[in-house]
Amino acid sequence: MDTPTKVEDNVHCCIAGGGPAGMILGFLLARAGLKVVVLEKHADFFRDFRGDTIHPSTIQIMDELGLLDEFLKVPHQEVIELKAIFNDFEFTVADFSHLPVAKPVLGLMPQWDFLNFVAAQAARYSTFKLIKEAKVTGLLRDGKRITGVKAETPDGILHVKAKLTVGTDGRSSTVRQLAGLKVIKTGAPIDVLWFRLSQRSDDPPYTFGRFFNGNIMILLNRKEYWQCAYVIEKGDFEKIQKEGLENFREQLASVSPFLANRLTELKSWDDVKLLSVDIDHLEKWYDEGVLCIGDAAHAMSPIGGVGINLAIQDAVAAANILYPHFSNKEIDVSVLKQVQDRREWPMRVVQRVQVIIQNIIRKGRGQTNVKPPVLLRLFNLFPILRRIPARVVGLGIRPEHIRTPNAND
Repeated sequence: MDTPTKVEDNVHCCIAGGGPAGMILGFLLARAGLKVVVLEKHADFFRDFRGDTIHPSTIQIMDELGLLDEFLKVPHQEVIELKAIFNDFEFTVADFSHLPVAKPVLGLMPQWDFLNFVAAQAARYSTFKLIKEAKVTGLLRDGKRITGVKAETPDGILHVKAKLTVGTDGRSSTVRQLAGLKVIKTGAPIDVLWFRLSQRSDDPPYTFGRFFNGNIMILLNRKEYWQCAYVIEKGDFEKIQKEGLENFREQLASVSPFLANRLTELKSWDDVKLLSVDIDHLEKWYDEGVLCIGDAAHAMSPIGGVGINLAIQDAVAAANILYPHFSNKEIDVSVLKQVQDRREWPMRVVQRVQVIIQNIIRKGRGQTNVKPPVLLRLFNLFPILRRIPARVVGLGIRPEHIRTPNAND
């Protein structure tokens, strides 16, 4: 074992990964008076692939923490309705205005701003420490039990000795790999191409999805530019590149004609990023001394934009279940199992729905003159139906609420 340059000892919880799940869990445990170390391998939170959605359930959590007024000062957009265009048929998918939360809207906020806000709130507690540029390279063990992590930092090798290690390090989780946790792949028949285009004054004022002849583009309104997600067949990016950038621009123009006058902003393939879509889950989210949540426990498809919501809900549930047990000598695996038992069912339901939608998308690709499904027409005829997807997307299945105490109260 490498000799550590520095040791963080007597830590209640070491969290590997500074995404939404890791930062929320770290904040809640530190707020409850527990010593927490969060390791983030990058120097900052800025990632273009990180989603922007702040779900109504997350806004409700901020309210329960007494932070909503301060949180809403962070620059963001508020979406009351989600719209979509199927060929030439425009309809409203979801209406969030009826949700029973403090502020019934879907927020759009760059995730790096969200994470910086949570980090600033957590830093108010002396028991919280965020260490950036700390790449987890190994797990510390006492026999079979994991007792912390080894990480590489600019200052040398760091050992964090902790009662519990939590992997929140995403779909390619180092923690779950090093812990030997078994991954079950569901598979995904699609990938997503991710790029941005400028906004103009006469553009649609809302975030929406565009479905045309079996092709799908999601356009996130970031005020100054459109963040675009274009769905392709799994593994087709190389083929699309060979067909040429001009051909790709023509495809995009056919799906969203209003963008045609600015597609030359995609000057090379460097402006188009591939987001490889995976759906998987761990058979068991835990072992002695270690737990995974969020994408580290269940990689979600970007369909519905619910992965962030599930990760944050995992973190709230984990904090609620775990915090009373840190006073014990060890946290038994039966306690860790409670986290999986609480959060596995919502994850399974959402993944199943995502697989069904992905298969429908794949089946429809390339088909022309397809009429809108009857269900979509019903959303316009009976607006009350819009509340169903609003609740599923906005609150999720089995929404969680803050049960941890505030040590400063």
